[in-house]
Amino acid sequence: MKLKHVTLLLLISLSFKPFNSWSQGFLKAKGTQIVNQKGENVLLRGIGLGGWMLQEGYMLRVNGQGQQHKIRAGIESLIGAQKTQEFYDAWLENHTTKADIDSLKAWGFNSVRLPMHFNLYTLPVDKEPVAGQNTWLEKGFAMTDSLLAWCKANKMYLILDLHAAPGGQGNDLNISDRDGSKPSLWESEPDRLKTVALWKKLAERYQDEPFIGAYDILNEPNYGFEDPENDKNGLKEQNNVPLKQLLQDITKAIREVDSRHIIIIEGNGWGNNYNGMLPPWDKNMVLSFHKYWNLNDTKSIQHILDFRQKYNVPVWLGETGENSNVWFMEAIRLFEKNNIGWSWWPLKKLGSNNPLEIRSNEKYMRVINYISGKGSAPASDMAYEGLMEVARGANIHNNIIHRDVIDAMIRQPFSDKTLPFKNNTINNTGTLEAVDYDLGANRAAYFDTDTANYRINNPKWVGGNRGRVYRNDGMDIVADSAKADSYYVTDFATGEWLKYTINMTLKGKYTLSFIAAPGKAPGKLAVTIDGKPVGKVTVVPAKGNMSGEWQTYNLQNIALRNGRQTLRLFAEAGGFDLKAIRFEKSPVP
Repeated sequence: MKLKHVTLLLLISLSFKPFNSWSQGFLKAKGTQIVNQKGENVLLRGIGLGGWMLQEGYMLRVNGQGQQHKIRAGIESLIGAQKTQEFYDAWLENHTTKADIDSLKAWGFNSVRLPMHFNLYTLPVDKEPVAGQNTWLEKGFAMTDSLLAWCKANKMYLILDLHAAPGGQGNDLNISDRDGSKPSLWESEPDRLKTVALWKKLAERYQDEPFIGAYDILNEPNYGFEDPENDKNGLKEQNNVPLKQLLQDITKAIREVDSRHIIIIEGNGWGNNYNGMLPPWDKNMVLSFHKYWNLNDTKSIQHILDFRQKYNVPVWLGETGENSNVWFMEAIRLFEKNNIGWSWWPLKKLGSNNPLEIRSNEKYMRVINYISGKGSAPASDMAYEGLMEVARGANIHNNIIHRDVIDAMIRQPFSDKTLPFKNNTINNTGTLEAVDYDLGANRAAYFDTDTANYRINNPKWVGGNRGRVYRNDGMDIVADSAKADSYYVTDFATGEWLKYTINMTLKGKYTLSFIAAPGKAPGKLAVTIDGKPVGKVTVVPAKGNMSGEWQTYNLQNIALRNGRQTLRLFAEAGGFDLKAIRFEKSPVP
């Protein structure tokens, strides 16, 4: 208990000053704004709890068909039904806790989006004991109650999102855990009736809760009604009649018991195709859109701005993320400039481009390789150990905290100032890891020529940190295979640079040793201290050495004062790797 308390204090100590976002009664739509009970504009800054109630394959590093029911079946084939249930119980218990919500508040978020899987709230239609009736399960409601209590304690809004509807709402099977061998939501009236009934049940339960910010009634519909063969995901759908009808039926059911909560609707084609669906049919409605991998310019959101203006209705960015810090900062600047609230995706997964990362392990990866068809079945005991380690690792106290991601979302959109990534204090001697350059935006803390993934506009643009480890900036970082938990900057390209804030405890003359691995062509590194050039080193293989081998390149007699100062490394000729900078004070004559 004491350890957990200390860990939570650590999480909060890493935080940035939160925005003022005290709840003031029920949120509601007023013209083009979302406002509180006092009529004040509320800009939602939130994050989605993807992977908690609904596991998508990529979040667990499963390749191919990553529907949760298939992942579960694969696990069950290895360890049996009882131990599989133990894994899922441990996963649900650890993934999202009060400490997660406390930390989100401390970091500066004011809302949370809960992606719900219907099967935690009610039975599938084909498993109902009596056809046409609804069996309600306490598990999902209890989890939602706990999450709501944690949000209320932090004065944060909770947005309920039906992420996996009965039958599945699209042909992107993973996002709704859809079983493609069974009728979809759109092909099954019993599934649609159950969806409507679920929302009425939720509205009955939470009708008097002002910290429920809104009901996001159907996540990312993606279904071709008119041309299912050539438009499977509904991107070109012109009328969206079945989608509009279901959303209207859900709205009617909610309003029979709850007149106060905002209802959020999403278009077809993963949330953006509103053809035939507007104008809104409810006075307290918000239009959602989702945005991934395109440019962060006004053109990219013009369609939703036009809807807002034409129909005098608020809009909300319900889901975005899965990119680099540069993209995050650009996007948030764009949204907030246009008074659009946002919810990032996701808080955590087995991957680094989110605030929290769940650690993997070798035994777990044996399970995943088997499920993905890339390896043989591991022994049952080994599989169980690896799975339970990941389930425990999903707890925030065991997560890797990516401060650079949090900084890019909360501080960098509004400040060009840089901050030290670590306390780089140097005494007589010391080592500065190359990957620990300052926190801040591209062109402020570092400069990289390939910073983000804009692939919808140009499929060849695959940018950001291509190593996908340690940090989520533009710089390419990879793990050192020779040493655990060790990383280095790779492919330090011509024109790129890195800035470090260092604190010297003793003034004097120092030798700076750069640990670098030469590329195929000679590289050159220029060094400045507080903007003043102090020397250059040429990065070429030494006699008898090969390119790609770590070597040491020295700059001697570099005068450093005591106190804080700035070291900048500029690649005049790039193509090499950089691991560390060592400082050694020269003896006084």
